[in-house]
Amino acid sequence: MGSDASRFLDWLRDGGFSLWQMLPVGPVGSSISPYQLSSAFAGNPRLIDPEALRAPGWLAPGAAASTWEERRALLHEAWMGFQARSSPGDREAFNTYWQAERHWLLPFALFRVARSRHGDGGWWTWPEAIRTRTPAATGRLLQDAAPEIRETAFEQWVFDRQWTALRQQARERGIELIGDLPIYADLDSADVWWHRRLFRVDAQGQLAVVAGVPPDYFSTEGQKWGNPLYDWEAMRADGFRWWVERVRSQLKRFDYLRIDHFRGLQAYWEIPAAAASAREGRWQLAPGADLLQALGDAAGGQPFLAEDLGTITADVHALRHQFRLPGMLIAQFAFDGSPDNPYLPANQVEAAVIYSGTHDNDTALGWYLGLDETGRDSVHRILGCASGDMPAALLRSVWQSPAQIAMFPLQDILNLGSDARMNMPGTVSGNWGWRFSWEQLPAGLAATCRRHGAESGRSRL
Repeated sequence: MGSDASRFLDWLRDGGFSLWQMLPVGPVGSSISPYQLSSAFAGNPRLIDPEALRAPGWLAPGAAASTWEERRALLHEAWMGFQARSSPGDREAFNTYWQAERHWLLPFALFRVARSRHGDGGWWTWPEAIRTRTPAATGRLLQDAAPEIRETAFEQWVFDRQWTALRQQARERGIELIGDLPIYADLDSADVWWHRRLFRVDAQGQLAVVAGVPPDYFSTEGQKWGNPLYDWEAMRADGFRWWVERVRSQLKRFDYLRIDHFRGLQAYWEIPAAAASAREGRWQLAPGADLLQALGDAAGGQPFLAEDLGTITADVHALRHQFRLPGMLIAQFAFDGSPDNPYLPANQVEAAVIYSGTHDNDTALGWYLGLDETGRDSVHRILGCASGDMPAALLRSVWQSPAQIAMFPLQDILNLGSDARMNMPGTVSGNWGWRFSWEQLPAGLAATCRRHGAESGRSRL
């Protein structure tokens, strides 16, 4: 956040864009995967801009930090400065935030402290008393770790203040924000530790079955994610309260939410934890309609986009249509030779969000260069283009799609190759590391994007 985010919002406005979609912004672990979060509610402190903490006097003037370790040290310094030099108004605002968010913030802070005190191991490796949250052990931790708990709360308050400023800047520029809601919680998270009864995990943190997907476009063996599955009956018994509170917290940050792996709300792929491959899983029904009704009632509508990729059945389409949620179209998926392919330009529908690609795909350029001659011929024929016009022709087809929303990974706007790919599904290293530099955005690029938007009826010149 901070000056770079403000500059990017200016660029989006100049390019005629009205939506900025993001990956999940929660606290990540060593893999930095935004789908492996230690809290479904907290913000990622790595996104905090330490420079903004100098103005109120919590940080002394100094050099900017470049690495996360340096920024983390500055956040601690800012906490010390806040305790020594904050204004009465700021202290009151912090305390108000702490009380309002305590329902998730206290478990998250306790989780962080306990994890740190027990060798940074997963909660299932902790001593039994704290692992199972006995009142005596929890009370001792609350007392012993009070300063650390308050520091974690301070980080989250700072994140919230900076995010609120970012969202206000977006609104002033006519830009709405789309967040991403991972369907599952990570086993090594405050949510599963604190609300274990809502997940299919025993008191020792052991899983008999785990989440994943069967073989599909992304993986011939399927994907064994390893996340704990929900105990849907326990969820239903309290009105899906955890889900409702989670969505409410995210809608304080975003205008819309993309529900990751939407099909898992209709039926989920249950894989034995000991299975060698996701192929050994089976489908189990989920209470998606009841959940979406509860979420819509709490949100005052259905501000959701459905990520309906993978193995999609008529029941999944029916669930999405029941709540009038737009699905996803991926331009790269259109060229398998089937005339019924829903991603073909001729078959695309209005009630959808079309993407040139996603974080799980290669970039448009990398994908095209990886096609064989037959694949490229199919692309040229369907898009009416020659090799020298790719991948620009694919992006034009996205601009011109009847889908109500058109989205582009920044890598595709910048015409970058496979070295800028964000994620390779089914792998655990080498992902999520791509970053852009301002030098990669040529001076005329925003105007070109605005022209494409205007020519396709999506934005005004």
